[in-house]
Amino acid sequence: MPNKMWHLKNCDLFARLLPEQIERLEMRSRSRSFRARSPIYLPSEKADSVFLLTKGLVKVCNHTPDGKQSILAFVEPGELFGELALFADAAREEYVEAVEAATVVMIPAIELQELMSQHGGVAFAITKMIGLRRSRIERRLKNLLFLSNRDRLIHLLLDLAEQFGAVADDGIRLRINLAHQEIANLLGSTRETVTILLGQLRAEGFIHVGRRKIVLTDPQRLSQTVQRKIPYQLLT
Repeated sequence: MPNKMWHLKNCDLFARLLPEQIERLEMRSRSRSFRARSPIYLPSEKADSVFLLTKGLVKVCNHTPDGKQSILAFVEPGELFGELALFADAAREEYVEAVEAATVVMIPAIELQELMSQHGGVAFAITKMIGLRRSRIERRLKNLLFLSNRDRLIHLLLDLAEQFGAVADDGIRLRINLAHQEIANLLGSTRETVTILLGQLRAEGFIHVGRRKIVLTDPQRLSQTVQRKIPYQLLT
C-alpha cells in the first residue's frame, strides 16, 4: 500500500471512508518532508491545499506588528492544518513551521470539500477538530486580556497537559519540548518573565522543570489555583 494511502487510511478523520474514496484522495494528494525549523508555508501563499501531518510536530504562527513571533497552535500527527483553505480561496495569513522533522500529506482543498459534502462523518470530524483548535486559541486570547502572567502560564500548562500530557510516576509529563522563549511566544510575554514564573511554580511544588522538559506534579491542585476543572485523565 502506498505510504500516503497508509497514512490517509489510518487517520481518524478518514477511517470510515470506502477504499475507493481513500484511493481517489491518495491519487490527488502528494507527500513532502521538512527539516526541523523549516517553513511549511508562509503568509501570502495561495491557500489551495489542506495539510495532514503524518510525522513530527509543527507550529502555526503569526508575526506581531513589532516583529515578534506569536504561536497560535501546535499540531500533532493525525491532525489537519491550513484548514481555512476549505472555506476561503484566499492567501494564507499565518505561517507554519516544522518544530521537528515533519512529513505532511498535501490534500487539494477542492477534493476535501467534495469529500465533506458526500460524507457527513468526515465533515463532522473536521469541523470538530477545527472547533477544538479555535476554542484553545480563543481561550488563550481571553486569558491574555484578563489574567495575570502567572495565571496565563498555569492555564497554558494545563492546556498543554490536556493535549500532550503523558502519565508518569512523578505526575503528568509534557511530551512536547518547549524552550522558555516558545512558552513566552504562546503567552504573549517575555522569556525572562516565563523563567521567573516557572521557578516560582517549581518552588511551590506544582511542577518539575528540566532542560526543555516540564512535569506537572500535582495538576489538580494547580488547576484549583485558577478555579479550573481538568479532565479525568490528568488526575494523578
